[in-house]
Amino acid sequence: MQRNIKLVALDLDGTLLDSSKSLSDANRSALELAAARGVAVVPATGRFFDAIPECVRELPFVDFAITINGAQVFDRRTRRSVFRAEIPQAVALGVMSLLDSFDVIYDCYRDGRGWMTRALQEKAALYAPDVHYERMIRELRTPVPDLKEHVRASGTDVQKVMFFARDEAVRAAARNAISERFPELLLTSSTPNNLEINAPEANKGNALRGLCAHLGLDADANSMSFGDAPNDLSMIQAAGIGVAMANSAPEVLAAADWVTLSNDDDGVAAALRHFGVI
Repeated sequence: MQRNIKLVALDLDGTLLDSSKSLSDANRSALELAAARGVAVVPATGRFFDAIPECVRELPFVDFAITINGAQVFDRRTRRSVFRAEIPQAVALGVMSLLDSFDVIYDCYRDGRGWMTRALQEKAALYAPDVHYERMIRELRTPVPDLKEHVRASGTDVQKVMFFARDEAVRAAARNAISERFPELLLTSSTPNNLEINAPEANKGNALRGLCAHLGLDADANSMSFGDAPNDLSMIQAAGIGVAMANSAPEVLAAADWVTLSNDDDGVAAALRHFGVI
């Protein structure tokens, strides 16, 4: 199929951003050129919109973002959702109760914000894999006395539950327990010691298709996606052109249509040039 790329969806950590969580001049210039040619530039992240790094969030041509692993497609201009897929409140509370039996810290996203039990947030340095994630937990979660009580009182569903474990054995055990009790939920990871829990329909691939439909585009003919981690896999498969970074997880490399340079070598800019988007 001949493709006419009108939308580019980009994972952030490990993909568009370098290892210092910065947007390089080369990648910024490539996105500016793509936008000038009428291409929709769409960040695709596990974060909620206001937690996207400012260097990306404030790009003037970013109108939409795939957020919370695909639980929401956010329209920046109207600050409304054009796609939603959330965990029912009762199920989210059951997941949190189950996590209480493991040596993990956990939080949730609800109504486009991050929430966390204060006592767990204060343990961030023990569980976060590096300083960037520790800062994210400390700065981008609103602390509450008890997360389960907060969610119960809110009366709303939950966009994502996420936990961090200190070692792989604990993470694997918690993952197996969640899979056994809640087989319908979607489990992915974006760092070596976390697990992200979403509704079954909430993945970046479904969100990409939903946004394409909203914009009157055909995902196969008109979209291109970039990613590196397992939570990017559905988006790599859904786009007409799925691009993996050189630093990607093995399953992402295997699924991609093309492998570009690493996130520290301006791989996004290289691929946009390779496919004639810029």
